[in-house]
Amino acid sequence: MSLFLIAIAVLVGGYFVYGMLVERIIGCDARRQMPCYTKQDGVDYMPLPTWKVFLIQFLNIAGLGPIFGAIMGVMFGPAAFLWITFGTIFAGAVHDFLSGVISIRRDGASLPEIVGDELGVGVKQVMRVFSLLLMMLVGAVFVLTPADLIASMTPDWMNTRFWILAIFVYYMLATVLPIDKLIGNIYPLFGFALLFMAAGIMGVMMFGDVTIPVGLSEGFSNRNADAGSLPLFPMMFVSIACGAISGFHATQSPMMARCLKNERLARPVFYGAMVAEGLVALIWAAAAIAFTGGYDRLAGYLAANGGAGGLVHDISINWLGTFGGVLAILGVIAAPITTGDTALRSARLIASDFMHYEQRTVVRRLIISIPVFAVTFFIMQIDFNVLWRYFAWCNQTLAVFTLWAITVYLVRHGKPYWISMLPAMFMTCVCVTYILYAPEGFRLDYYVSLGAGVAVALLAGVMFMRKMVFSKSYNIAEE
Repeated sequence: MSLFLIAIAVLVGGYFVYGMLVERIIGCDARRQMPCYTKQDGVDYMPLPTWKVFLIQFLNIAGLGPIFGAIMGVMFGPAAFLWITFGTIFAGAVHDFLSGVISIRRDGASLPEIVGDELGVGVKQVMRVFSLLLMMLVGAVFVLTPADLIASMTPDWMNTRFWILAIFVYYMLATVLPIDKLIGNIYPLFGFALLFMAAGIMGVMMFGDVTIPVGLSEGFSNRNADAGSLPLFPMMFVSIACGAISGFHATQSPMMARCLKNERLARPVFYGAMVAEGLVALIWAAAAIAFTGGYDRLAGYLAANGGAGGLVHDISINWLGTFGGVLAILGVIAAPITTGDTALRSARLIASDFMHYEQRTVVRRLIISIPVFAVTFFIMQIDFNVLWRYFAWCNQTLAVFTLWAITVYLVRHGKPYWISMLPAMFMTCVCVTYILYAPEGFRLDYYVSLGAGVAVALLAGVMFMRKMVFSKSYNIAEE
């Protein structure tokens, strides 16, 4: 219990201490003209109440990530609590916050445009394709999971195929309609429900007859049964993504950058939503081992009860009663749907940005969206397990590019760049090691992969310092 409570306290403290430091470094200005006013179009650019923007941002980036990812990731042992806590404070929240602020200062520009402006035209072209494919991959992944779950609870004629079609129709509407019509009305409800469910679970652990067997007496060792093939580094840092740092988040920040009414609200919305997601991840990681009674029992429970989805349902029903069961269904089904729809909406925005194709009319939005829907539907035909493995790696690779772009931006504006450079180097090492070692990668020897990861991260740091810092070969832009 002590590690869990310390992690909660440190994470909340990180928002106020480190979050304020990052805000001071980037220099949020209450007088800055906001894109929701300067480019208001009644579709994507429009001012929304701050509480709505926060809850939409939270649900955009959360989905099932901080629940399923934390439950599976806690099998790496107590180190998972440390990664969620410090990864959120020093990497994930910085990544989300600064990408959102830069988007505001670029009139709500989407992620590939931001990264390309800082890292060059060639990178911009790669990022446009990479980001579009990732958004469609996310859309495909988060159709299949809820469709299977809903089909298991409905009459036979409402099978998985039926629900795939129904969810996909909803995705089309959420992608094309103005943001205040569908997303702006239902997301705050679902976001509140997800937070309420996490708060209820935490209340039971805090005040109920519950013991959290964190297992510190055995140190920070990996608790996976096949720990030899699943080394803590880099596997844990890819498995627990949305609860610590996720490149997908930076594709969502521009969506809310177009709706935020004041730049001084960026820290509560972007940094704050990431901290809220980290708290949810900590709660579910602790709940998983508390409910089952330890790491060994958790592994057996997941194998016998349909994975993380079954465990979420059982925890909610047993600890929160009937109402908890409703929230569990909402969380397990609605959360992935509300990630998939904004992924496809982001795909539309990314494509329209690089094509310079304004989106005021429905016809223009459909011209961009229909090819996105077609490719997403094609991707859905690929085996889900294959999709998920490649999504996890692509997600963290996107975070690497975003962090390096943020670092260049900070250098160009004469600001302390270490706040993003250090996590950029760390995540570079994680991603290179993972792709060289993982089964879906090159399957090289672990120590060869780790050595290569460290070498590439150090090389990237040295090249960056030589080009951007020591040479002073950059111009400070005015924005």
